[in-house]
Amino acid sequence: MINRRKFIEKFAAAGALSMLPNFIRSQETTNLSSPVYKNLPVIISTWNHGIEANEAAIQVLKNGGSIVDAVEQGVWIPEADPKNVSVGLGGYPDREGYVTLDASIMGPDGNAGSVCFLENIMHPISVARLVMDSTPHVMLSGEGALQFALENGFKKENLLTPSSKTFWKNKMKETGYDPQPNWENEPNSYHDTIGLLGVDTSGNIAGACTTSGLGFKMRGRVGDSPIIGAGLFVDNEVGAATATGMGELVMKTVGSFLVVELMRNGKTPQQAVEEAVLRIVKKVPDHKKYQIGFIAVNKQGETGAYCLLPGFNYALHQENQNILIDSKSYYK
Repeated sequence: MINRRKFIEKFAAAGALSMLPNFIRSQETTNLSSPVYKNLPVIISTWNHGIEANEAAIQVLKNGGSIVDAVEQGVWIPEADPKNVSVGLGGYPDREGYVTLDASIMGPDGNAGSVCFLENIMHPISVARLVMDSTPHVMLSGEGALQFALENGFKKENLLTPSSKTFWKNKMKETGYDPQPNWENEPNSYHDTIGLLGVDTSGNIAGACTTSGLGFKMRGRVGDSPIIGAGLFVDNEVGAATATGMGELVMKTVGSFLVVELMRNGKTPQQAVEEAVLRIVKKVPDHKKYQIGFIAVNKQGETGAYCLLPGFNYALHQENQNILIDSKSYYK
């Protein structure tokens, strides 16, 4: 039987403890050491063009650049590659024959910048960063984005290469001006955005996403890549995510924000990206026609990747290794 006097004394002591100042009651917490981030830095990016982008990003960090510098300069590589038909120079045009670009960037301070429906600028990611760093806005579009770029020293360039122009002409003969051609036979074609996420040795996180968008799209179409929370989202307390594939599916589920919020609520990056794909499966009709891939990283450097259909791969630079990995998919 519990001794009544001892019980009262114990209860009174507990009550008194609860009234002590917070700094005394939280002594154990305040004595904890600062977080130790292992396996950092880490750079993760979408598709095989991410290998070279990762290398460039890591080199920026080695040279003392910031994590924002790293993600921006990492994606410069595919933006300037004329053989890359889904990003920047050499990207497939819309159905009218114009190469239009979308890009977004976020840093560890919570700031963000993006451009959409931008033409004739090879590095839209750098215009997006300038929007982030030097204006009170988040997104500029079309003629306004081009005017802003030119006023700040960017040069107009013809981004439609001869090979992409020839392919576009042949595609128009084959499909006409159908805004929704048959993507089922080529689920990984025409929309291979590069999204790149990075965490530096201090645990600071940034991300960049840039694309020429869906090849042969309707004039004026904008995908998920420049939309903060859809194609890209970074929260320095938690982690980051980015998406690739048919942007409409990502926009309808605010996919990258969803991934980060799932990580905030305790899921690993892998669990979070799988849940984001499952959300598309549950909520978006006719999703089987298209490809969607997500990648994610948390503040500790853990990563995840998942897609709808087989065929998506991603590049991971961690512990001095830069490798291309085939993602797991919902459908086999």
